[in-house]
Amino acid sequence: MNLDSLFKKKKVSFDFYEIDLLSASDKNLKEISDRMGLAISGEEMKRIKEYFQTKNRNPTDIELEALGQAWSEHCCYKSSKIPLKQHIYGIKEDKIIAREDAGVIEFDDDHYYCAALESHNHPSAIEPYGGAATGVGGIVRDIVCMGAQPIAYIDPLFFGPLDITFDKLPKGVKHPVYLFKGVVDGIRDYGNRIGIPTLSGQVYFHEGYTGNCLVNVGCIGIMKKEEMIHSRAKAPGNVYVYVGGKTGRDGIHGVTFASAELTDESEESSRSAVQVGDPITKEPVIHTTLECNRKGLLEGLKDFGGGGLSCVCGELAYAAGFGAEIHLDDIPLKEEGLHPWEIWVSESQERMMFLVKPENVDKVLHICKQWDVTAVPVGKVIKEKITRVFYKGEKILEMDLDFLTGGPVYDSCTRPFAPIDTEKHKKTEKSFTMPNLNDSLKKLLASHNICSKEWVIRQYDHEVRGNTVIKPLQGKINAESHGDATVLKPLENSFRGLAVTADINPRFMERDPYWGACSAVDEVCRNLVAVGSKPDSLLDCLNFGNPEKPERMGEFYEACRGLGNMARELQLPFVSGNVSFYNESVKTAVPPTPELFGVGIAPDIRKCITSDLKKEGNPIYLVGKQTEEEMGGSEYYKIMGIEGGDVPKTDTGILSKCMKGILSAIGKEYIASCHDVSEGGIGVCLSEMIIGGDIGTIVDLSNVSKKLRSDFKLFSESNTRWVLEGEKQSKKDFEEALKKEDVPFIKIGKTKGRKLIINEGENALINLDINTLRNIWKNAIWNIMG
Repeated sequence: MNLDSLFKKKKVSFDFYEIDLLSASDKNLKEISDRMGLAISGEEMKRIKEYFQTKNRNPTDIELEALGQAWSEHCCYKSSKIPLKQHIYGIKEDKIIAREDAGVIEFDDDHYYCAALESHNHPSAIEPYGGAATGVGGIVRDIVCMGAQPIAYIDPLFFGPLDITFDKLPKGVKHPVYLFKGVVDGIRDYGNRIGIPTLSGQVYFHEGYTGNCLVNVGCIGIMKKEEMIHSRAKAPGNVYVYVGGKTGRDGIHGVTFASAELTDESEESSRSAVQVGDPITKEPVIHTTLECNRKGLLEGLKDFGGGGLSCVCGELAYAAGFGAEIHLDDIPLKEEGLHPWEIWVSESQERMMFLVKPENVDKVLHICKQWDVTAVPVGKVIKEKITRVFYKGEKILEMDLDFLTGGPVYDSCTRPFAPIDTEKHKKTEKSFTMPNLNDSLKKLLASHNICSKEWVIRQYDHEVRGNTVIKPLQGKINAESHGDATVLKPLENSFRGLAVTADINPRFMERDPYWGACSAVDEVCRNLVAVGSKPDSLLDCLNFGNPEKPERMGEFYEACRGLGNMARELQLPFVSGNVSFYNESVKTAVPPTPELFGVGIAPDIRKCITSDLKKEGNPIYLVGKQTEEEMGGSEYYKIMGIEGGDVPKTDTGILSKCMKGILSAIGKEYIASCHDVSEGGIGVCLSEMIIGGDIGTIVDLSNVSKKLRSDFKLFSESNTRWVLEGEKQSKKDFEEALKKEDVPFIKIGKTKGRKLIINEGENALINLDINTLRNIWKNAIWNIMG
């Protein structure tokens, strides 16, 4: 049947179509989905056709558009629900107060902290400034709509190599330098303008991100317990009040665009799917929302996220077992001429939806007016579990919410997954002659995955609001080095603190998704413990390729299994998270990237410590698991051009004992500084401690894994290890404290002089002065980005 004939214009005063699904062939069904940009498969379109057959009518254009949003991978998690239930959910659930737009956990007797982690990958690949800025704008709304005051951003970023030549870029792909600058500019301008510090994250470069960069955005907030509000209605009759920015054509089909692979035509075909942020509007919207909530005027609250009005109206009602009736005539618009379906699915930014009792509507509108924030009632909650939408006196949408929001769910039969061959990388490992280790350390410090990220960090205001106690750069002024986590003091009258960190190693993940995921949990715990905080919760942003490909789903299942097994043994709940599929472009998928955001509780921020060395003459210890020949995915093998090797394994028994012992020693003030051993191994770890403290060390690795080659001792990235600087006067007490908890440790040296000196008995391995180390480490990204 001719496709055009299936689109039948209705006789009304505006553009409005009935789609003749009932007459459509199977081929037509898929063609309709493609023409309308729904990203709905042929089988899913058949299910929609069956639904409307039971209603004895055809759908309207706005009804199909609504289903495209609600059934997108981004909104309904149709490929990931089953593995998430199998592995991620069900861990220490009694600790989680709420898991809605954001996750909520107790901070102290009177307060909750609230955290969320999302992705804005496809928009940032198309328009890096706007994509990143609106990612930041969206995640802060998730915190606000739980009733919390946002206090910090976390932004993990992943790009292709900065030094890639233009001839190696796939058609339609922007250069990583352009993307990197645009994304950082977007995060900087949005975060700085609304006065929320960006103080933690990750920047990683890998060939696999060349065609599809990843921009993950996290936020954490704090609230009084009595101020928490839910993303659901309380009763029929609750009034929908639209608050904030106006609705336009930006962000249309954002969620369906994010539920498909990028192509060389995405730049032109999908630019309108990228939203336009407005931080100047956002700040008063935050104040308005929190004030209305504090005064008890709101029954329910949700932000406009993916799918716009289409999703927010139905989800608020459906979560409470009700329905919604909405009138589009009153929606504030940026421009005239928007079709009703465009108003319904637009993802224009800076918008919140309040649910208000009828008697409180005028009070809410008055507060909005005081803050100069647009607000208008647009509908009401109804008893029937149906969404009805009206425009210019016409009913243009009516669907059962069970069908609209239910969506398909795929299991291992309908979304099969392939076993992962973790041996293929090991088979390529070759023996090689040990190079000059001074040269190797210099190359590692210049690696873009290890070198200073000051170019990024200095652009973000990480001290606004005055809550940042331990900053992302730590050490003496003008000599700062990387820290492991940042620490916040969220309450004025308490010294209890929150620590945050973000971690994943994509090179581990592409070789072994299971152990790579386990390693990510291990590193999050190491980082939080290194500043003196006890790990309290995890958030995950699971960035993977096309779930319709069995090998991609195999990676996803293995990663979820690794995350779940580690978290279960450590009793760490996943309080919130996100799944981002279809991170795949013309050439290849991104490496499996289950980014983790870890939150720790610091009982007393005054006892927290940093990574920089403090004083000459203090003892240096290597604490934790034995150093192994686990070189697979290491930065050392990368600079040597070697592909093979084992990915580091984890042992939660040793990890638990080490965390307990180190936290006890920090609480007793036996430790002057602490840094976890990760990329680049012990050699890089000591270098960063020296750079920040401006003090040298003399270290002997003779007693570290005696059978290992010297370069493997220096650069292995085995998990569950820290380098600690003890307080000289507390040496005996510190060692006794570790022995009491059965924590493995070796005294490897002391702080002294102005050089990094690492020996192995009589053999000198490393001898480099601080200034040499600092100049190499500090300037690698500045030299490219200027």
